Amino acid sequence: MVESRDEFDVAAMQRKVQELEIERTKLEAHAFQLQRKYAELLRELKRLKQPPLMVGFVVELLPNKMAIVRHTNGNQFVVPVVSHVYPKLRPGMKVALSQHNLAVLDILPEEKDLRARAFEVIEKPPVRYSDVGGLEKQIQELRDVVELPLKQPDLFREIGIEPPKGVLLYGPPGTGKTLLAKAVAGESEATFIHVVGSELVQKFIGEGAKLVREVFKLAREKAPSIIFIDEIDAIGGRRTDSESGGDREIQRTMIQLLAEMDGFKPLEGVVVIAATNRPDVLDPALLRPGRFDRLVYVPLPDAEARKEIFRVHLRRVKSRDLDLDELAKLTSGFTGADIRAVVTEAGLRAVKEGRNYITMEDMLFAINRFRVKAERELSKHFR
Repeated sequence: MVESRDEFDVAAMQRKVQELEIERTKLEAHAFQLQRKYAELLRELKRLKQPPLMVGFVVELLPNKMAIVRHTNGNQFVVPVVSHVYPKLRPGMKVALSQHNLAVLDILPEEKDLRARAFEVIEKPPVRYSDVGGLEKQIQELRDVVELPLKQPDLFREIGIEPPKGVLLYGPPGTGKTLLAKAVAGESEATFIHVVGSELVQKFIGEGAKLVREVFKLAREKAPSIIFIDEIDAIGGRRTDSESGGDREIQRTMIQLLAEMDGFKPLEGVVVIAATNRPDVLDPALLRPGRFDRLVYVPLPDAEARKEIFRVHLRRVKSRDLDLDELAKLTSGFTGADIRAVVTEAGLRAVKEGRNYITMEDMLFAINRFRVKAERELSKHFR
């Protein structure tokens, strides 16, 4: 009986020892984690106690790990560069400088204006030439001057000529200028960057020009790419002798646009397409050779073009017994955007009546309603 009690006591003590060993292991692991955290906090405290670094820009690299830097106050200095930074350094880079001797300690990231990335940026738009109706001549011109240079740049280099840098689409509103630009970007498998001219007009001095630089920088990063500037007349109007700050800022923005198109950095893989309803107000500097030297007129669609536009917009719409020739005849003076609105209105009428298809009656109702609305709007302007 005594022996069994002794055996029981030994087993209990062994279990207790095992439990204590496990507890010790846990405590040691916890202590190790606390030591690591303590070391991290010490390093962070040491970093926070360091004096702040100053910002400068590299002007020129010199031998023996030296460089000429320009401080933000405008003064220039010859300073040492730390060993691991010197091989990566290039003129123009933004760098961190020591407060003690202005030594270059690190390379700072370049500034990026996030507003440029907030513009509509579409990687390889899904729009194709088949989605554009009645503009075969304009499509062919864009294929020659935009699609070919983006898809086969080596041919131009071999011949020794520079492809056109810019194309201006002009014509009445709603005729398909934006759709054309998206279609050529889609066919070229290029990134489409959509900018509205009025968005480049900024309140503060230099902001518009900076935004233009960032848009072109973004386009180079995403090349092949197409920059589409809608309503370019907002920044590209004829220059005047006006002394107002707003006019001067608009002129600075336009000058920056010209500089980007003409600049030392070649626009390899980047084409600029602009659109306007008022080509007569544009500054001649925009239209000289080497800039927007290709002008493509996008007119109101004729009867055959309207028929083709109807065919494009009705391609995915369920319909019965539609006479496209008659529809084209009844929509004289309509733009492509107007025809799309007519198809949508006809579809709404069909839905209201509980049908899943459009009839000729729906289309006639929509055309008549759209024409009455247009005439009412027109009468307001001439009242």
